[in-house]
Amino acid sequence: MKLSELIASAELRDGSARVQVGDDWMQGRSAFGGVQAAIALAAMRTLVPADMPLRTLQMTFIAPVAGDVVAQARVLRAGKNTVHVAAHLGEGDARLADLTCIFGSARESIVVHDMPRADPGKTPRSTLPFVRGVTPSFMQQFDVALIDGALPFSNSRVARSSYRLGLRDTGPAGEAHLLAFADFMPPVALSWMPNVVPGSSLTWMLEVLDADFAGEGLAGWRVDAEMMAARDGYTSQSTTIFAPSGKAVALSRQSMVVFG
Repeated sequence: MKLSELIASAELRDGSARVQVGDDWMQGRSAFGGVQAAIALAAMRTLVPADMPLRTLQMTFIAPVAGDVVAQARVLRAGKNTVHVAAHLGEGDARLADLTCIFGSARESIVVHDMPRADPGKTPRSTLPFVRGVTPSFMQQFDVALIDGALPFSNSRVARSSYRLGLRDTGPAGEAHLLAFADFMPPVALSWMPNVVPGSSLTWMLEVLDADFAGEGLAGWRVDAEMMAARDGYTSQSTTIFAPSGKAVALSRQSMVVFG
């Protein structure tokens, strides 16, 4: 099922969303993190006007999320220009993931400072095909090509990796698509591994730099990730997400664990 179809299938009520997540969006025992966030965002959007852009997201992954997924959201504070919303995945007292998002209207400001655009001269070195039973199931939803760095489990001690991404869905690009692109990046540390080992995210923080990306399409996105530090099996990783036009759309920061 395409991402737009998955989110459109959600049973929405004030402050909640219920979605059946199939095997094609799984990452091991749990649903792909970008999909988890998109479901929670769907619940939040029942409480927040559609014309108020998402500005920041903070997420903690607590337990595996699969099958019948329920997100419950509540407004923490609604001001003149910003709305703070908390959500969790899980029904009743179950808490499988926690999220806090801030939505904010545009403000007049003399401060305008954009990040450098993606280097248009870099072309992919290799494509990463979906191999059933080998690569995570959710990867069948993406077109993936390595630009720089190394693939996971290639026994390559790199600190940076870049991918060109396309999402097999119909546009226009929306918030759910941005979350999918932003969370795609595997731990760079997995490139150090000579064999296949598990790895997963513990926390995720996303900052939206430019909310105007609906006309960008879903092919030709780019993610540049850097492993900032690693010790005791835990890694800190920063990622910049570039739209096909080359502009930086979001910054992502994740704390991850690797079992090797």
